[in-house]
Amino acid sequence: MKNIAPVELQKLLAAQPGLPLLDVRTPAEYAEVHVPQARNVPLDQLSPKALFDAGQLPKGQPVYLLCRSGGRATKAAEQFGREGFDQGIVVEGGMQAWIEAGLPVTRGAARVISLERQVRIAAGSLVLIGVLLAYFIHPGFIALSAFVGAGLVFAGVTDWCGMGLLLAKMPWNQQSACASGSGCEVKH
Repeated sequence: MKNIAPVELQKLLAAQPGLPLLDVRTPAEYAEVHVPQARNVPLDQLSPKALFDAGQLPKGQPVYLLCRSGGRATKAAEQFGREGFDQGIVVEGGMQAWIEAGLPVTRGAARVISLERQVRIAAGSLVLIGVLLAYFIHPGFIALSAFVGAGLVFAGVTDWCGMGLLLAKMPWNQQSACASGSGCEVKH
């Protein structure tokens, strides 16, 4: 798998603004802040073969992949490889690194909690609820906390988070004020 630093990609985009750049975050994350040339294709909806077959991506040319910090973009690049397209290039450090480098972004009016923070909030809430129910109602409710803890360990070991995938499909993560171009402004 290949990587590219945000500054290097920005130089390429300045010379060739039409380079394919896919942002694989949720629509809500994309609406909050994104690279102006990026196209949003959430990871859970990504089908490289369909994009190539529809002529939406050029065959044989690099496709740059971006997410919040690099994890989902890496998974997208792996998916490109599994489907027989080895040209997926991950933007190192994702949007966090892009913003830290002071590169241009488009910001939406709405602010959204990152998917990673949503997972922490949901998991912590479920553990707390399980403990409280076990203390006040019935000791068997401790199983809820154990289940969530086991899920977090599994997510850490395998880098696959079912709760994150579920939260990504929630309505608040699907709304995009920038999809129509309204409510967004470019910041340099």
